[in-house]
Amino acid sequence: MASLKGKTLFISGASRGIGLAIALRAARDGANVAIAAKTAEPHPRLKGTIFTAADEVRAAGGKALPIVCDIREEAQVMDAIEKTVAEFGGIDICVNNASAISLTNSQGTDMKRFDLMMGINTRGTFMVSKYCIPHLKKAENPHILMLSPPLDMKVKWFEHSTAYTIAKYGMSMCVLGLSGELKGAGVAVNALWPRTTIATAAVGNLLGGDAMIRMSRTPEIMGDAAHAIFSRPSREFTGNFCIDDKILYASGVRDFEPYRVDRSMPLMSDFFVPEDDVPPPGVTVQPLPSVGAAQTSR
Repeated sequence: MASLKGKTLFISGASRGIGLAIALRAARDGANVAIAAKTAEPHPRLKGTIFTAADEVRAAGGKALPIVCDIREEAQVMDAIEKTVAEFGGIDICVNNASAISLTNSQGTDMKRFDLMMGINTRGTFMVSKYCIPHLKKAENPHILMLSPPLDMKVKWFEHSTAYTIAKYGMSMCVLGLSGELKGAGVAVNALWPRTTIATAAVGNLLGGDAMIRMSRTPEIMGDAAHAIFSRPSREFTGNFCIDDKILYASGVRDFEPYRVDRSMPLMSDFFVPEDDVPPPGVTVQPLPSVGAAQTSR
C-alpha cells in the first residue's frame, strides 16, 4: 500500500474519534496533519483537544499543526488553510470529518440545532472543500474525503430525524457534485461510512452507552479505510461511496476481528447502511433499531 510520507492532510474535527484515527494512521507513514477543530480546552464529557491530538500525531511519527477553527466561520476556515499551506507547503488531502448530530423529529428539533447541523455538516463541508481545492489542484495525488453515508433514499432514514439526515446527506451530495466538477483536474472526491457503529463519544452518548460501545468497532477501521482510499490514484478512483470494511477487503484485508471492541458481542449496523449492501465474507452485522427506538433508549 502506498505511503503518505510527506503528504499534508487538512482534517476538520480531528481532535478525537474518527478524525483523530485518520490523522494517526497517516502520521504512522510520516504525514503532516493540520488538526482543525474547536476544542482548545478540555471538555468535561469528551476526551481530547487539538493539542492532545497534535501530541498523539507527533508520537505516531507525523508532524502536527493544531488550529482552532469553527468551520461555520468563513474567515476561520480561510485562515486555517492558509496556516496549513504556510507550515507545510501545500495540501494533498482534505478530510471533512466535523459533524453535528441530533436524532430528533421535527417537533424535537429547535431551529438553532437545525442551523448548527446544516452549518457544520453541509455548509462547513462545502466551504472547507472550496478553499482547499486551489491547493489540492497543485498536489500529485489529491483527495477530498467526506465522512458521510451512501445516498440511500429510504423513508426510514428520514422519518425519525429529518433534519440530521438532510444535513448529513448534504455532505454526500457534495461528493456527487464536486467529484464531477473536479474529475478533469484529477482531484478525487469520495465518501467513507462505517458498516457498524464506531466506538466514539457520539455513539456512547446518543445510542445506548457502554452496551452499544461493546457492539461497535474501533475508530481504527475508519483510519485504515481512509488510508486505503488515499492510496488509490486520484484520477481513477473518484465519486465513490465507500463502506469501511468493503474498501479494506478490496485492499486485501481478510481479518476484521481486531477492530471489534468486544468479540463476545454481536456487531451493530450503523445508520444509513443500505439493506442490500453485502458485508465481506465472515462478517455478520445485527440490524440497528430504528432511530426512534434509539432515542427512547437514551
